[in-house]
Amino acid sequence: MNLRDRVALNIQELRRARGLSQEELAHRADVSRGHMGKVENAKFAASLDLLERIAKALNVDPEELFTKR
Repeated sequence: MNLRDRVALNIQELRRARGLSQEELAHRADVSRGHMGKVENAKFAASLDLLERIAKALNVDPEELFTKR
């Protein structure tokens, strides 16, 4: 599994574990829902700044987005 796929799956898992919709996470991370969908489906390589905002919105350390599960 490449890093983009791992990050995408981790974001999905963390979002679902917190009971957030993709739209709610996108709002909290200040990005469009469509853009968030592309990140979660590994169609788009997110910038470090965006990953930091997503981690903050999920209330996790950014390194959690890169962890093997």
